[in-house]
Amino acid sequence: MFLRPASSGRLGEGLRLASATLLGTVGVPRYRSLVAEHRSTLNDTLPVHSKWWRRRAAAGGDLVYVAIGDSAAQGIGASRPDRSYVGLLAEHAAALTGREVHAVNLSVSGATTALAVRDQLPRLAALDLGGREPDLVTVSIGANDIADWNPAAFERNIRDILDAVPAHAIVADLPCFHLPHNERKVAHANRMLRAAARERGLTVVPLHALTRRQGLRGILTQFARDMFHPNDDGYRVWAEAFRPAVERVLLERGADEVALRASLAAAA
Repeated sequence: MFLRPASSGRLGEGLRLASATLLGTVGVPRYRSLVAEHRSTLNDTLPVHSKWWRRRAAAGGDLVYVAIGDSAAQGIGASRPDRSYVGLLAEHAAALTGREVHAVNLSVSGATTALAVRDQLPRLAALDLGGREPDLVTVSIGANDIADWNPAAFERNIRDILDAVPAHAIVADLPCFHLPHNERKVAHANRMLRAAARERGLTVVPLHALTRRQGLRGILTQFARDMFHPNDDGYRVWAEAFRPAVERVLLERGADEVALRASLAAAA
């Protein structure tokens, strides 16, 4: 639903960007400054996205969607904040149900699992929803733990996070990092995350498997200029990972009109 093929022109542009990033990362002066510039440009968008989500939360709506996460939930790397996977899922929920979505994006750029426990869980607990639970909750956190990997701390924090969310929360495993030395850590993190979710009966969506399947084409066309954050196309892949679980949760929680709209969409 969210995915679209990449053109040959975008593949070429991605190859040039990936090559420049690699050369800059290994210290070639000409490209090192370019890599720093790309990262700085995205960093400049952090307050812009944060402010946009605060305004979106203040706008309200009758179907409540709460997101816990990091810069990916904020949409860093996307052309607009609402092109993040959170924005796309909010848009999809509205289209399915015909209801206005109150998107409460608790995510913070740069958040680790430890920072999510410290900063986002208290805000989740403090939400005033008139005694009701959010209709939809997504959790995607842990990618920033990989740089300074501490398995014991990750497991403790992810368990605290999953203890705090409602039983219908949807949890993503960590995305594919592609590089072998990082993928070994990601595999360890995902084993712990899936075990913790399974013990609590929480749904885990296969973000890692779907991002890995994008392969070289995905590396060249689905990343922003820092070659770390997804771009619009990359966020469509993330949203697609969540989509089936989102539709199932909305149906199970009594959004009866979803069944009709989903069947109409399938028949179209």
